[in-house]
Amino acid sequence: MSKPKILVTRKLPPAVEERLQKDYLPDLNATDEIYGQEELIKRAKDCDALLVTVTDSISRTVIEQLPESIRMIATFSVGFDQIDIAAAQDRGITVSNTPGVLTNATADIALLLLLGAARGAGNGEHAVRQNSWKNWAPTGFLGRDLTGKRLGILGMGRIGQAVAKRARAFDMEIHYHNRSRLPAEQEAGAHYHASLEALLPYCDFLSIHAASTPQTRGIINAETLRALPAGAIVVNTSRGDLVDDDALIHALASGHLGAAGLDVFNNEPDLDPRYRALPNTFLLPHLGSATLETRNAMGFCALDNLDAFFAGKPLPTPVTP
Repeated sequence: MSKPKILVTRKLPPAVEERLQKDYLPDLNATDEIYGQEELIKRAKDCDALLVTVTDSISRTVIEQLPESIRMIATFSVGFDQIDIAAAQDRGITVSNTPGVLTNATADIALLLLLGAARGAGNGEHAVRQNSWKNWAPTGFLGRDLTGKRLGILGMGRIGQAVAKRARAFDMEIHYHNRSRLPAEQEAGAHYHASLEALLPYCDFLSIHAASTPQTRGIINAETLRALPAGAIVVNTSRGDLVDDDALIHALASGHLGAAGLDVFNNEPDLDPRYRALPNTFLLPHLGSATLETRNAMGFCALDNLDAFFAGKPLPTPVTP
């Protein structure tokens, strides 16, 4: 029996590509260029599955033009909003993602953003690199403490809970809003709020960990930002489209928000340039899962799903509408 042919849309870690070459006939992307939709459809000819990433827009238009040979799409990501899941289902194409394996790495980045934004780490690092730091001063580079402050978490799934666990080491008081309340043992003393509106007044810091859905896109907007305490700090490691850029930039520029730490943006990598000019932003280039261990685990999870599919077994992490 011939090995399935897999179109791999981005360059993956060496260990993942090695396993691909052992078990499949992969069309690898050695140059790591991002394929346009026409190029992706063209390269999918005679392939049995796609291994895609968050940079691939797998819209209904793309799915409807994929060759009949495509039976599965495995995405190298937890989020799958870049794939039209309903269109895939209409075509009988199975979809999988990679949840769980990047929980700790993303939670670590959320803590880095909380600390970096609160302490003005970006400004300090810039001053050292640009040789503009003159001396230690009693009022120089003043930031905010995390210790004892209230951390609000929007979305208390795996990553939100991991962030809460880390924040407790700073004696932060944890508040959260989730679609449903967690069992007491998972709450670990966190305070549940039945709505986002109820949560926001208790957030000295707000960390966003919700999935991108039609219901959550733009959920951080002028109205919700006004409900935060003056000087609050907002951190986002989930998806850029949960945030209304105009509203967040206005809240930062006006001083209503103390700072923002952002790892994700609308229209990545072409983020709104106004963020770069704001002194109270701490910005990272979507580093949430960017450790070798985590990226390997993501690749292996995607391959586990492909292995199960072609063996006729249930997928470890299927995606459904």
